[in-house]
Amino acid sequence: MTSLHVDDHGHVRILRLSRPERRNAIDQALADELSAAFEELEADRAVRVAVLTGDGGYFSAGTDLTSTAPPRTDGGPYGFLARVRRKPLIAAVEGFALGGGFECVLACDLVVASREARFGLPEVKRGLVANSGALFRAPARLPLTLATEMLLTGDPISAERAHHHGLVNELSEPGEALTAALALADRIVVNSPDAVQGSLHAISAEIAEREQRGWQLTHAADDENATSPDRAEGVRAFLEKRPPEWA
Repeated sequence: MTSLHVDDHGHVRILRLSRPERRNAIDQALADELSAAFEELEADRAVRVAVLTGDGGYFSAGTDLTSTAPPRTDGGPYGFLARVRRKPLIAAVEGFALGGGFECVLACDLVVASREARFGLPEVKRGLVANSGALFRAPARLPLTLATEMLLTGDPISAERAHHHGLVNELSEPGEALTAALALADRIVVNSPDAVQGSLHAISAEIAEREQRGWQLTHAADDENATSPDRAEGVRAFLEKRPPEWA
């Protein structure tokens, strides 16, 4: 059974995370579906813009902590976070985008969010480090002090605050994020596909060069964290729905 629903609206492709019973948390199967979907997206000349969203009234809770290993593919975490893309990707966020869900948002080119949406990086509350781009992308997209607050407290911020600091391009009324994202996509679709793709590829390639050091430092932090007893206790406490007892 597929966990990713794909629909085309003219030249716009909607990629909808659909594991509502797991709050759209991403496991290896969904990461593999996302990887394949992004390969198809780049190859299909009829598709000019993609919108990433989630089912069930929320975006994604990030990594499925019941997974035996972090969901990764050749496209990087979650199948696409390390890809250099030529076609614009818009996040349409309802509810919450937490942990890896927020890291998916940070990998998008544009962001539309409901006024009631929340963005957060709760990894430290689970004894983990954010290992899918947030350690360098959050400080690049937000003021350093705000990104540091999110990474060290694990507390979420509102869509209004994210919009004020430039992370969110447009705010929508609750339930209207996808509609607003499609309207934004339509503003891109009317332009030259070659010019749009060439412009985005130049932006993405330059960013990817800058991010290489960030990925190296993230992998080092994650490797160090892998042997911490806090990591095992944090995940166990989360699954058992109790406060962690740090060593």
